[in-house]
Amino acid sequence: MNERGFEMMVKTYSSDLYRFAYWLCRNQWLAQDLVQDTFSAAWKARGSLRDPSAEKPWLFSILRNEYARTFQRKRLDIDDIELDELPVSVPAQGQERVELENLLLALPESYREPLMLQVLGGFNGREIAQMMGISEPNVMVRLSRARQALRKLAVPEEADDGKSA
Repeated sequence: MNERGFEMMVKTYSSDLYRFAYWLCRNQWLAQDLVQDTFSAAWKARGSLRDPSAEKPWLFSILRNEYARTFQRKRLDIDDIELDELPVSVPAQGQERVELENLLLALPESYREPLMLQVLGGFNGREIAQMMGISEPNVMVRLSRARQALRKLAVPEEADDGKSA
């Protein structure tokens, strides 16, 4: 990959990588560092990318690895920045956004991560499985359980009413 191709890749995927990095670490400065470290590692390893159509999963895998290395080195501080200040593709409205964030944070990490890779990254089950180092059926189970848990958390009264009727 030449410099021009790499520059295009950076422009194309920077915002998606930042949003995912922020969801991982909950700190805007660390998320920016993670994206920068991801592109630095990608530049060094650019010769290992055999399939140009796999750029996005490749970059997300590098970002996950960079995050894991950062987390192993030190305990991270969580930045309680308002979601209104984050660049997102489809912004929710006020209270709905806060409720959605709280619901997502209530999910176990093992459910939240594949869901965020699917929703924010646009990856399919096979790609998520490769990035997380788990089987595709395992990814699908986690995605299904994440959605079920979100439904139960979002409308607990209706779930209880439906059982008693």
